[in-house]
Amino acid sequence: MDYIRYIEKTHEYYRQQGYDKTYNYAHNEFIPFTPLKKPLSEARVTLVTTASFVLMDKEGRPLEEPGFGGTNELEVFTAPSDWPAEQLMSTSGDHDRYQTDMEDVDAFFPTTRMRELLAEGVFGSLSKDYYRTLPNYSQRKTTEVDGPEVLRRCLEDNVDVALLTPV
Repeated sequence: MDYIRYIEKTHEYYRQQGYDKTYNYAHNEFIPFTPLKKPLSEARVTLVTTASFVLMDKEGRPLEEPGFGGTNELEVFTAPSDWPAEQLMSTSGDHDRYQTDMEDVDAFFPTTRMRELLAEGVFGSLSKDYYRTLPNYSQRKTTEVDGPEVLRRCLEDNVDVALLTPV
């Protein structure tokens, strides 16, 4: 199988755009994963994403201002886990348009699939809320600001497993 050399392709792309400084990817010596202590079928599961989207009302009007880029402030937003996928709208313009269509919410924020897996008994329960953070490409902000806040909220909701969907 041939693998896509994502990092090399990204470096080459930015060099072609005129950037001379190579992007410094996050590198962690410690991987903060914990083995699951119960079967997934008994676990409370949440979804965490960096996808930029807004919640819509039933008439298709945004209930919030779109977020287009991260800042250094705390940026952890919630979406109720029972929010209908058809009432979510992507505001992302920086995705690979050749590989996916942001019209398909479940391609980047699989709320429908989560409910299907719950109904099949794969998960024990879903968290009250799902979580999203705005990407700003800062490892420091992710590890010191947004990550701890997502963890705090997950612990508050007794979440056992967080599924991550980076965009």
